Amino acid sequence: MVPEARLEQTEHGLVPRGPGWYVLNARDAGWSAAKGRGAYSNLEGEPEFEQLGIHLVTLEPGDAMAMYHWEADEENFLVLAGEALLIVEGEERPLRAWDFVHCPPEAKHVIVGAGDSRCLLLAVGARDKSVGEAWGGYTVDETAAKHGASVDKETTKPAEAYAKVAKRAPTRTGEDWLPS
Repeated sequence: MVPEARLEQTEHGLVPRGPGWYVLNARDAGWSAAKGRGAYSNLEGEPEFEQLGIHLVTLEPGDAMAMYHWEADEENFLVLAGEALLIVEGEERPLRAWDFVHCPPEAKHVIVGAGDSRCLLLAVGARDKSVGEAWGGYTVDETAAKHGASVDKETTKPAEAYAKVAKRAPTRTGEDWLPS
């Protein structure tokens, strides 16, 4: 029988701890946010899931979800509300609610908030090959740079890629982050 994981209340929300199944409302979960970088939910808890990464992400217009990058595994995104801009392989594609984006392994991409209000995305990525030194990399891209989402120099190190932007810090969601 698989046990139920413990949900621990922290100052930033509920955090699943240890192995097992659980039910967690995204409004009660902890989040991490930074000005200009959006907010990520912590639905996985500690430890993170072994097979896939899963997050709700909110982006204000102009917020970059990440730096332009590629991964050794696939990533998928579903726009749940609002508008965003996908930059994939150097091309811009507008996104709106219910658009689904599939990025196969090695597809260079980033998503930036767009429109007049915050957008909400579901992000899901595999964790089979995107671990350790060969996880992927950050590449220079002129289109992504127009939106503040490109590195200045190629790297595989997140600390180098994100050195010039605000670091996300734990926070509460705030009722306005998620639609009712």
